[in-house]
Amino acid sequence: MFITHQYRLILLVSLFLTLFANFSFFNNVVQTYPLTGVNILYVISVGITLFLFIAFLLSLFASKYTTKPMLIFILMVSAFTAYFMDTYHVIIDYSMIQNSIQTNLKESMDLFSTELVFYVISLGLFPSYYVYRKPLIYEPFKKELYSKLKISGLTLSLIVIIILSCSQFYTSFFREHKTIKWHANPSFWMYSVVKYIRISFSSGEIIVNPLGLDAKINETLEDKKELVILVVGEATRADRFSLNGYKRETNPYLKQEDIVNFSQMSSCGTSTAHSVPCMFSIYTKDEYDYKKGITTENVLDVLTHTKDVSVLWRDNNSDSKGVALRVAYEDFSSPKTNTICEEDGECRDEGMLVGLDEYIKKNKNKDVLIILHQMGNHGPAYYKRYPKRFEKFTPICTTNQLEKCTQEEISNAYDNAILHTDWFLSQVINFLKPYSSNHETAMIYMADHGESLGENGLYLHGLPYFMAPDTQTHVASLMWFGDEYKEEFDIKTLKQNANKPFSQDNLFHTLLGIFEVETDIYNKNLDILHPVRK
Repeated sequence: MFITHQYRLILLVSLFLTLFANFSFFNNVVQTYPLTGVNILYVISVGITLFLFIAFLLSLFASKYTTKPMLIFILMVSAFTAYFMDTYHVIIDYSMIQNSIQTNLKESMDLFSTELVFYVISLGLFPSYYVYRKPLIYEPFKKELYSKLKISGLTLSLIVIIILSCSQFYTSFFREHKTIKWHANPSFWMYSVVKYIRISFSSGEIIVNPLGLDAKINETLEDKKELVILVVGEATRADRFSLNGYKRETNPYLKQEDIVNFSQMSSCGTSTAHSVPCMFSIYTKDEYDYKKGITTENVLDVLTHTKDVSVLWRDNNSDSKGVALRVAYEDFSSPKTNTICEEDGECRDEGMLVGLDEYIKKNKNKDVLIILHQMGNHGPAYYKRYPKRFEKFTPICTTNQLEKCTQEEISNAYDNAILHTDWFLSQVINFLKPYSSNHETAMIYMADHGESLGENGLYLHGLPYFMAPDTQTHVASLMWFGDEYKEEFDIKTLKQNANKPFSQDNLFHTLLGIFEVETDIYNKNLDILHPVRK
């Protein structure tokens, strides 16, 4: 077999990645700069620059012991990256890396498809096998170092020459269309991985700073105990609730209840890994970041500090994203614990209600907050998210390869899952009603983020917030109150206020307010219920 130098192999792999793993990148370039006139030359120059930049990056880490493993790893990851960018039009940024790492096997299987296998084989396994089998010749250290400097210097010099020779074009390209480079494969996902590692692991041992240690609840023995269930929804966009004016009847059960619907609720992020810890933190959307989230206690900790509130988190999703690390936690995503599961292992959200009576009885002398983290509308396999009896809208998309379905089929499956969530929330309300005679009862529902269903070619969620459409940031949210709370709050005024803009920033202080927690960190201006407390 022909023996070649490692840097020739690097150039060959760089060319392969440029030509075959960057459809999404070039598609965005061409949409911005249509292939007419001088734009043809500009687009060609972008391709050459991308090729040179990939070669420059790979040459920096090349050595006798790293070249082949590095190239194989990059080819395999880039194959997966190409599939998700080409299919769902997502961006593999820092938050998407975080989501991927925190995704469990069950969620990952929802993304498996024959097309994914094709991408992995053609863009990953075949070229990786070629790299593995290719004999390489290695020069002595000094010659290898000279070769590294030569190839790195040459590629970098050519990049500079191209950019300077088309300076007017590249000034526009980098300033006005900087998001295009986020589709470059593998350079941007490599940058995102480095950023994730830097943010997640750069500070050494994680020390969680206490919050609200002064928290207390002043109650008499005659006061009724609070029983609040907070349902954290999954990927539920507000505009698919008929309560918010959607043309289809997707809330037949909730419309029969005396609920307060917050029609203008905004999320903190566009992914579960960001939104869930953010919505329970004391930080606002603009203040929150991953480091602050993992190094600061959240509202569940503050409620626990009162020693008068028992907190239980039940999860039918992947996990609590670190929110419930210091409170009672139960995983209901498996038939081992969830008694309402399908034959394919899909466990239903209503299974989280089973056994709650025992928990409430056990904590009868305390206020109780129960968090139910839904599977909800988790995509892309929306058709799995509901029992067959909720399949009202047809035809449906019965595959996780959304690009193979019509937008109507995707919407039908998604809306059927909304129907199931509507029914589930009514079940939560019906669960609470018998307790309303001896407790102050309430249900709060708030989705973590929204979802794109093919609008403008976008699917799922996770786009950077500043460029995310409203479908990913405008979320469904509502409240229901038992009789005791209806005496405590002016529900009529609350309903009038419910169409005002709110966000997940309000949840922290609303929870403190509903449990009447006294603490210096409580901000009544962010408590949705404070203005209507009688």
